[in-house]
Amino acid sequence: MNAGIDLTSPIAGYRLIEQLYSGSKTLVYRAIREIDRLPVVIKLLNRDYPSFSELLQFRNQYTIDKNLRLPRVVEPYSLESYRNSYTLVMEDFGGISLRQYAQDRCRRRVGEAPTLTLAEILEIAIQITDILDGLYRNRVIHKDIKPANVLIHPETKQIKLIDFSIASLLPRETQEIQNPNVLEGTLAYISPEQTGRMNRGIDY
Repeated sequence: MNAGIDLTSPIAGYRLIEQLYSGSKTLVYRAIREIDRLPVVIKLLNRDYPSFSELLQFRNQYTIDKNLRLPRVVEPYSLESYRNSYTLVMEDFGGISLRQYAQDRCRRRVGEAPTLTLAEILEIAIQITDILDGLYRNRVIHKDIKPANVLIHPETKQIKLIDFSIASLLPRETQEIQNPNVLEGTLAYISPEQTGRMNRGIDY
C-alpha cells in the first residue's frame, strides 16, 4: 500500500497541488493539467499492485460516470494508465464535501446558533433530489449516496455528486447477506435491501 504520493513526484502531464483525501482504498489530489492549465481532481488506487477486481471497479466508475452526462454529476475527463493501475481525472469545480461544509458551517461557540439556515438546507436538498431524479431516469444504482460523496461549492452553493465506484447499471440487483464489515457502501447511509437482510433486491 502507498503512504500517498509526494506532491513533487510526477503523474505525467499533471502538477499536484494538494491531497484532498487519503483512504484505505483510494487517494484524491487537486492538480493542474499542464497542457492547458486546467484545474482537475485526480483519483487513484492506494495500492502498488491492485487486484483485478479493484481495477475493474475503477474502470466501471469511469464508464458509468462518463455516459451519464448529468450537469450535477462531476464530469470525468479521462482514465489514464499509472504504474500498475489507473488514474481517474475529473473536473474540479472548487467543491468540498457536504460533510466538511456542514461541519465547518455548524461549528459554533457556546450560546451561538448553527449557521446553516432552513433555506440553505432546502436549497441543498432540492439539488440532491434533482441528482437522484437524474440517476433514476438513467437507471443507475449509485449505492453510496452520503455527505462525503456530495460536493458543494462554498460560494455558489452548487451541488455535484461523485464516486460511482460501486454503482450499477442493472435494473435490479440481488444482494446476499454479508458481514457488516464487508458491505458495499456505508452502513449508516445504505438502503435496508442493500444489506442483504431483506427479501427484496436493490433497484434503481
